Amino acid sequence: MPQKAAFSKGFIYFILILGSFLMLLPFIWMISTSLKTSGEVTAMPPVWIPEDLKWKNYSEAWSMAPFARYTLNSIIVTVLSTIGDLLTTILAAYAFSKLQFWGRDVVFSILLGTMMVPGEVLLIPNFVTLSELGWINKYEALIIPWLASIFSIFLLRQFFLGIPKELSYAAKIDGCRDFRFLWTIMVPLAKPALITIVILKAIGSWNSFLWPLIVTQSKEMRTLPVGLTNFSTEAGTVYELLMAASTMIILPMIILYIILQKYIIEGVVKAGIKG
Repeated sequence: MPQKAAFSKGFIYFILILGSFLMLLPFIWMISTSLKTSGEVTAMPPVWIPEDLKWKNYSEAWSMAPFARYTLNSIIVTVLSTIGDLLTTILAAYAFSKLQFWGRDVVFSILLGTMMVPGEVLLIPNFVTLSELGWINKYEALIIPWLASIFSIFLLRQFFLGIPKELSYAAKIDGCRDFRFLWTIMVPLAKPALITIVILKAIGSWNSFLWPLIVTQSKEMRTLPVGLTNFSTEAGTVYELLMAASTMIILPMIILYIILQKYIIEGVVKAGIKG
């Protein structure tokens, strides 16, 4: 029995290590390619470790397009959309979990149903709406449509449902109103779920490509993912510079995730206790 248990445990670790390697393989290839020469990029068989590390690819990639402006735009869009999404999520999740009003569950079910609609279906009507408002090629088009997320509301609502009702009753006896109870008691208790929402929202906003590409027309309003198109022209794609720019773009989100990953696990687990 001990040998069988040891074999099973070893097999599980092998599968986990193999899965981790397969997940990391694209990132390893990206970093490796970012340090190659143009000849090594197209070499067959593929070159995994460059003979001479071309660190200058990073400086060349940065100078090929106004990446300073792209970075500023991405920071503005990510920060504002994340803050806005967090505020609307907190208020909506509290209303759908702790307040009693007519049609609450029906409205929430309808909102959940909208998650079944593919985002691509909404691109044209959303674009037409923003055009009528005169928001195309402005920050409003990049930020305002993403100030609310049904998934975030659902996640936080599930977490709020796990908080005992007795806390609310005790607070009301002490004269604490709903708004104060939300911000002084509920929000601090929901810290893991809120950090999870912030991370997921920030990564989604930072990596967004299709929507910024559609609603922006000038280089001054482009974000970092859209800026990667500068490395693909009719003459071909400069893969080593494209990979260098991609590495610089995803690095901040990887660092953010590594630092706060424990809160993601804790938030998701606790949000699934009750539903």
